[in-house]
Amino acid sequence: MLGGRRSPSCKHYTQLTAMRTAAAFVSLWGLACQQHVCGFVVNTPALRQRSSQGAAARATSALSMKAGPNPKTWYPHSVSMMPNPDDPPEVDPRRKDPDRPAEAPPVRMPVVDVGGSQMDVISRLLKDRILLLGQQVNDEVANVLVAQLLYLANDDPDKDITLYINSPGGSVSAGMAIYDAMQYVPCDVSTVCFGTAASMGAFLLGAGAKGKRRSLPNARIMIHQPLGGAQGQAADIEIQAKEILFIRSLLNSYMAEYCDQPADKIQDDCDRDFFMTPEEAMDYGLIDEVVTTKTSHIPKPAMPSLEEVF
Repeated sequence: MLGGRRSPSCKHYTQLTAMRTAAAFVSLWGLACQQHVCGFVVNTPALRQRSSQGAAARATSALSMKAGPNPKTWYPHSVSMMPNPDDPPEVDPRRKDPDRPAEAPPVRMPVVDVGGSQMDVISRLLKDRILLLGQQVNDEVANVLVAQLLYLANDDPDKDITLYINSPGGSVSAGMAIYDAMQYVPCDVSTVCFGTAASMGAFLLGAGAKGKRRSLPNARIMIHQPLGGAQGQAADIEIQAKEILFIRSLLNSYMAEYCDQPADKIQDDCDRDFFMTPEEAMDYGLIDEVVTTKTSHIPKPAMPSLEEVF
């Protein structure tokens, strides 16, 4: 007895010290898990009891555990993305690989001065009733071109509109919207091909006003049948197959009309990719004129045969 208290035995003192050490270790281990495990915050039961957010944090964690992993994400609800301060900062992959080319900056639309104010070149060309289809045909492009056609037709219904085409094709529905607008406006829409007019681009090239469809000498023109796919039940696949066959027949009938070709010939030629030079496209009836340029006098090579290639 020392001071009226029983001195703890060596065995009891050792057990008490071990329990305190274990408790401290568990607390430190939980804190370490919270801050440094895989760069994420892990909501363990011990940490939820010590959370300063109290009942709200415990309720959120409990709901996360009841909900289980979210199949739409890579990580369960109880794990939240959080950067690890011990991880090295992210490095641009181009710095790791010096041979990897840097991404090209977006092409900016040129700006011109008009009457003391600046205007992008597309808007400036619109004032001269010149439109440009210079990319893949999609709904956004179709909406812009249809709006421009309607505006110019309302501005002057008797003056021609010129549509320059350099397009690999694209959506059939979007292309048909442009086609219908070209046929709807009262003024003639003349078309000019430069670069490439393929697929729906070639269809719109031939849809211009008769006698006003032109091409630059080094352009390439290609026609083919519409592309599509279907999946699902047999009935759904049958519906999609009927739809794409109808679209093919519709496009072929329009092309046969403005090319003055039999529909069977159009269908046979469009069975596979059918490339044409501007001269061949003029003979085919797709265009009416090949524009003469400074290099038009240079002869073009003949198309090689497969026997020569292989």
